[in-house]
Amino acid sequence: MTPARRALLQSAASMSALSLAPWHSASAQTTPSSPTSARTFNPIPGEWRTFEVTTRVDIPRVNGITRVWLPVPSVNSAWQKSEASSFTSNGATRIRSDGLQGVQFLYAEFSANIENPYVEISSRVQTQNRAPLSSTQTAAPAEDSATLKYFTRATHLLPTDGIVKTTAQKAIQGAQTDLEKVRAIYNWVVANAWREPKVKGCGEGDIKTMLETGNLGGKCADINALFVGLCRSVGIPARDVYGLRLVPSAFGYKELSGNPASLKGAQHCRAEAYVKGQGWMAMDPADVAKVMRLETSEWLKSTDHPVVKPVYTTLFGGWEGNWMAYNTAHDLTLPQSKGERLGFFMYPIGENNEGRFDSYAPDDFKYQISAKEIKTSA
Repeated sequence: MTPARRALLQSAASMSALSLAPWHSASAQTTPSSPTSARTFNPIPGEWRTFEVTTRVDIPRVNGITRVWLPVPSVNSAWQKSEASSFTSNGATRIRSDGLQGVQFLYAEFSANIENPYVEISSRVQTQNRAPLSSTQTAAPAEDSATLKYFTRATHLLPTDGIVKTTAQKAIQGAQTDLEKVRAIYNWVVANAWREPKVKGCGEGDIKTMLETGNLGGKCADINALFVGLCRSVGIPARDVYGLRLVPSAFGYKELSGNPASLKGAQHCRAEAYVKGQGWMAMDPADVAKVMRLETSEWLKSTDHPVVKPVYTTLFGGWEGNWMAYNTAHDLTLPQSKGERLGFFMYPIGENNEGRFDSYAPDDFKYQISAKEIKTSA
């Protein structure tokens, strides 16, 4: 089949029409600071950065009909603009949406007689830093009530009752305002969960099992899901944000960086919590845990350590714009899939007659992800 080339133009308006849970995010705007040293972490909102992110899948062996689903950046907010995507393939391909959670993806289908099946998509996004709380920032506009309710719901991997709720209630004991409750939950997760390098991929995010077993070791999809689930269980809207690290950190943290030449394994889940007056606040207790465990040769146990303190402080309300978001989806059923629904969607997914490929094994699945920053003239 002759490769097809098409372009998809995305906008904030079209994304709002697709989603029952539209994106709104207000951030304080300040002027950029001077360059910072290696052991500081102070991302200040400023100029937008533009990236082109390319994902390519090559199927080494066809066994019946082969299907591939590739996540497409689907977030438009005060800190990300999801722009144009283009794709090429020798299979039947089209951009699709789940129609509920605002998720967009490229679907490719290959018949059994296609030789060397492949699909490649390039997406352009703009990102910027998000600053932590400031006493001088103006109040954020209120979010609509339907969206807030949507992000307090329980999902398959994020129950909001039982041990999840009782744990959250203990964590927020003494907290009065929603901001104090979010801070208490953030502190509890940082103090009790830990980065476990042996966990495959980004983890699974099964927070009920984590709490029941007492094994709170995991990776970003575990630790940040724990934060989100605890928030939701006490009525605070929160959401996981699934995406990809794109380039090195400007602040010298190797564990907060991506290698743009090869982004296999660079998937990273962040989180947000909604606080009245503050709006959607950036959160990333999982990256605090990652710095504590992996940034130095020693497992750092104190948030007051000079390597840890900058990220512990800043990742409550801020994050660096060297990362892009795909979506906030949970419990996603892929169209035409014979496999189980997804707990989250930030990896390429593929299936054939033998079943679903292992997305955590890109060298076996044969996919590559890369990024390049597009420098724009002043």
